[in-house]
Amino acid sequence: MKNALVRPTNGIELIIHKYGNILFRLCLITLGNASDAEDVVQETLIKYLQKSPKFENEEHEKAWLIKVATNKCRDVLRYRKNHPVIDMEEIVELTKDATDGDIMDALMTLPERFRIVLILYYVEEYSVKEIAGFIGKSTSAVKMRLQKGRRMLNETYRKEYM
Repeated sequence: MKNALVRPTNGIELIIHKYGNILFRLCLITLGNASDAEDVVQETLIKYLQKSPKFENEEHEKAWLIKVATNKCRDVLRYRKNHPVIDMEEIVELTKDATDGDIMDALMTLPERFRIVLILYYVEEYSVKEIAGFIGKSTSAVKMRLQKGRRMLNETYRKEYM
Protein backbone atom coordinates (compact mmCIF):
# COMPACT_ATOMS: atom_id res chain seq x y z
CA MET A 1 0.00 0.00 0.00
CA LYS A 2 1.34 3.42 -0.90
CA ASN A 3 1.90 6.03 1.78
CA ALA A 4 -0.75 8.61 1.09
CA LEU A 5 -0.29 12.22 2.01
CA VAL A 6 -2.44 12.83 5.07
CA ARG A 7 -4.66 15.86 4.60
CA PRO A 8 -6.13 17.76 7.54
CA THR A 9 -9.82 17.00 7.98
CA ASN A 10 -10.95 19.48 10.61
CA GLY A 11 -10.19 22.99 11.83
CA ILE A 12 -7.60 22.22 14.49
CA GLU A 13 -5.76 19.75 12.24
CA LEU A 14 -5.60 22.46 9.59
CA ILE A 15 -4.20 24.95 12.12
CA ILE A 16 -1.60 22.42 13.28
CA HIS A 17 -0.68 21.66 9.68
CA LYS A 18 -0.37 25.36 8.74
CA TYR A 19 1.23 26.83 11.86
CA GLY A 20 2.49 23.96 14.03
CA ASN A 21 6.09 24.07 12.80
CA ILE A 22 6.53 27.83 13.12
CA LEU A 23 4.99 27.84 16.60
CA PHE A 24 7.17 24.93 17.71
CA ARG A 25 10.39 26.46 16.32
CA LEU A 26 9.64 29.81 17.93
CA CYS A 27 8.89 28.19 21.28
CA LEU A 28 11.88 25.84 21.07
CA ILE A 29 14.32 28.64 20.43
CA THR A 30 12.70 30.87 23.05
CA LEU A 31 12.53 28.19 25.75
CA GLY A 32 15.51 26.01 24.82
CA ASN A 33 13.60 22.83 25.67
CA ALA A 34 11.56 20.66 23.28
CA SER A 35 9.09 19.37 25.86
CA ASP A 36 8.35 22.88 27.15
CA ALA A 37 7.98 24.06 23.54
CA GLU A 38 5.52 21.25 22.82
CA ASP A 39 3.56 22.15 25.96
CA VAL A 40 3.34 25.80 24.96
CA VAL A 41 2.21 24.93 21.43
CA GLN A 42 -0.42 22.63 22.91
CA GLU A 43 -1.60 25.34 25.33
CA THR A 44 -1.76 27.80 22.43
CA LEU A 45 -3.93 25.42 20.43
CA ILE A 46 -6.16 24.77 23.43
CA LYS A 47 -6.67 28.51 23.83
CA TYR A 48 -7.49 28.71 20.12
CA LEU A 49 -10.15 26.03 20.57
CA GLN A 50 -11.57 27.59 23.73
CA LYS A 51 -11.76 31.13 22.38
CA SER A 52 -12.79 30.23 18.81
CA PRO A 53 -11.69 33.69 17.65
CA LYS A 54 -12.84 35.14 14.34
CA PHE A 55 -10.08 36.52 12.15
CA GLU A 56 -10.04 38.98 9.29
CA ASN A 57 -7.62 36.82 7.28
CA GLU A 58 -4.92 34.14 7.59
CA GLU A 59 -2.24 36.67 8.56
CA HIS A 60 -4.39 37.92 11.43
CA GLU A 61 -4.88 34.32 12.56
CA LYS A 62 -1.13 33.61 12.36
CA ALA A 63 -0.32 36.80 14.26
CA TRP A 64 -2.81 35.85 16.99
CA LEU A 65 -1.28 32.37 17.36
CA ILE A 66 2.28 33.76 17.47
CA LYS A 67 1.26 36.37 20.04
CA VAL A 68 -0.43 33.75 22.26
CA ALA A 69 2.56 31.39 21.95
CA THR A 70 4.99 34.22 22.72
CA ASN A 71 3.00 35.22 25.79
CA LYS A 72 2.86 31.62 26.99
CA CYS A 73 6.62 31.29 26.46
CA ARG A 74 7.06 34.43 28.54
CA ASP A 75 4.96 32.82 31.29
CA VAL A 76 7.18 29.73 31.24
CA LEU A 77 10.31 31.87 31.40
CA ARG A 78 8.87 33.86 34.28
CA TYR A 79 8.07 30.61 36.09
CA ARG A 80 11.62 29.32 35.47
CA LYS A 81 13.07 32.54 36.82
CA ASN A 82 11.11 32.11 40.03
CA HIS A 83 11.66 28.31 40.14
CA PRO A 84 15.11 27.80 38.55
CA VAL A 85 15.69 24.46 36.83
CA ILE A 86 17.11 24.95 33.35
CA ASP A 87 17.97 22.05 31.05
CA MET A 88 19.90 23.35 28.05
CA GLU A 89 21.23 19.88 27.16
CA GLU A 90 18.30 19.15 24.91
CA ILE A 91 18.78 22.21 22.71
CA VAL A 92 22.50 21.45 22.42
CA GLU A 93 21.64 17.93 21.19
CA LEU A 94 19.19 19.30 18.63
CA THR A 95 21.76 21.70 17.19
CA LYS A 96 24.76 19.37 17.39
CA ASP A 97 24.59 18.37 13.71
CA ALA A 98 23.74 21.85 12.47
CA THR A 99 26.50 23.82 10.79
CA ASP A 100 25.33 26.92 12.59
CA GLY A 101 25.26 25.33 16.06
CA ASP A 102 27.69 27.90 17.46
CA ILE A 103 25.48 30.74 16.30
CA MET A 104 22.48 28.97 17.84
CA ASP A 105 24.38 28.69 21.14
CA ALA A 106 25.20 32.39 21.01
CA LEU A 107 21.59 33.22 20.12
CA MET A 108 20.36 31.30 23.18
CA THR A 109 22.37 33.62 25.45
CA LEU A 110 20.48 36.72 24.26
CA PRO A 111 17.54 38.14 26.23
CA GLU A 112 14.15 36.92 24.99
CA ARG A 113 13.04 40.23 23.47
CA PHE A 114 16.03 40.26 21.12
CA ARG A 115 16.01 36.52 20.45
CA ILE A 116 12.35 36.53 19.30
CA VAL A 117 12.72 39.39 16.80
CA LEU A 118 15.92 37.89 15.39
CA ILE A 119 14.23 34.51 14.92
CA LEU A 120 11.12 35.97 13.33
CA TYR A 121 13.16 38.22 11.01
CA TYR A 122 16.02 35.93 9.96
CA VAL A 123 14.69 32.41 10.41
CA GLU A 124 10.99 32.85 9.66
CA GLU A 125 11.61 35.77 7.26
CA TYR A 126 8.86 38.08 8.51
CA SER A 127 9.01 41.78 7.76
CA VAL A 128 9.63 44.36 10.46
CA LYS A 129 6.01 45.49 10.14
CA GLU A 130 4.69 41.94 10.62
CA ILE A 131 6.91 41.36 13.65
CA ALA A 132 5.73 44.64 15.15
CA GLY A 133 2.16 43.37 14.85
CA PHE A 134 3.04 40.00 16.37
CA ILE A 135 4.75 41.40 19.45
CA GLY A 136 2.65 44.52 19.87
CA LYS A 137 5.49 47.03 19.41
CA SER A 138 6.17 49.80 16.90
CA THR A 139 8.24 49.16 13.78
CA SER A 140 10.96 51.44 15.13
CA ALA A 141 11.08 49.38 18.35
CA VAL A 142 11.48 46.21 16.28
CA LYS A 143 14.25 47.82 14.22
CA MET A 144 16.05 48.86 17.40
CA ARG A 145 15.73 45.34 18.83
CA LEU A 146 17.08 43.86 15.60
CA GLN A 147 19.99 46.28 15.62
CA LYS A 148 20.83 45.72 19.28
CA GLY A 149 20.24 41.96 18.99
CA ARG A 150 22.63 41.71 16.03
CA ARG A 151 25.24 43.68 17.95
CA MET A 152 24.84 41.51 21.04
CA LEU A 153 24.93 38.31 18.95
CA ASN A 154 28.06 39.50 17.16
CA GLU A 155 29.79 40.33 20.46
CA THR A 156 28.77 37.04 22.06
CA TYR A 157 29.72 34.96 19.03
CA ARG A 158 33.11 36.63 18.58
CA LYS A 159 33.93 36.40 22.29
CA GLU A 160 33.02 32.75 22.76
CA TYR A 161 33.64 31.13 19.39
CA MET A 162 36.52 32.94 17.76
